[in-house]
Amino acid sequence: MLRLILNVIWLVLCGWWMAILYFLAGLIAFILIITIPFGIAAWRIGAYVLWPFGRQIEIRRDAGLGSLIGNIIWIILIGWWLALGHLVSGVALCLTIIGIPLGLASFKIIPISIMPLGVRITPGRSF
Repeated sequence: MLRLILNVIWLVLCGWWMAILYFLAGLIAFILIITIPFGIAAWRIGAYVLWPFGRQIEIRRDAGLGSLIGNIIWIILIGWWLALGHLVSGVALCLTIIGIPLGLASFKIIPISIMPLGVRITPGRSF
């Protein structure tokens, strides 16, 4: 029940607009064709950003050099903007006592917003 409450509050306060940013980044990546893997990753993270509590991020140990190179390109073009959005929203959420768990969740999304390739989102604890 707590996860549901946190997810609804998250969705209202910052989840919907952060998800829109991810979906727009993915759409741009799909239009450019060669960056389709970035679009898939952006939409995967966008779905996670809509409803993060009750799920966790796991690093895929079998991700290879392609993921590393892709993540470097992602950081330069898109990742740092999305990470900045999570940082700003996390700080804003932490200004209230009720928002602290939401702000911490926003901070925990920063690593995947910077390096989306080579990770997976699984059911589990989110904090």
